[in-house]
Amino acid sequence: MAKGFLTTHVLDTARGVPVAGLVIDLFVIEADQRNHIRSLPTNSDGRTDGQILPAAEFSTGTCELVFHAGDYLDRLEKTAKAIRFLDVIPIRFGITDVDSHYHVPLLLSPFGYSTYRGS
Repeated sequence: MAKGFLTTHVLDTARGVPVAGLVIDLFVIEADQRNHIRSLPTNSDGRTDGQILPAAEFSTGTCELVFHAGDYLDRLEKTAKAIRFLDVIPIRFGITDVDSHYHVPLLLSPFGYSTYRGS
């Protein structure tokens, strides 16, 4: 049985705070099909309450996390949806080691973002 799992952490780098209430969708990509696995919100620490993909479901392959940043930014910036610079942020990545922890953080600001494989 795999020991690995998937987590994330969303931080607002413009304000220096965790992002709460941001919805994240997890997809597994198989044969060019995006299969929706689950949707989870971030908590007050900018993390999900549990693992996005626990060890029991962890396998090699391609995953995609979709961060619904536009709704969060709208709440803060009070901008109209029609003029969003960032809205939905997809991050597609591969899992090659089923015994590793894959941590995919999102560092977010109103006009940019970055990610990396964390620990």
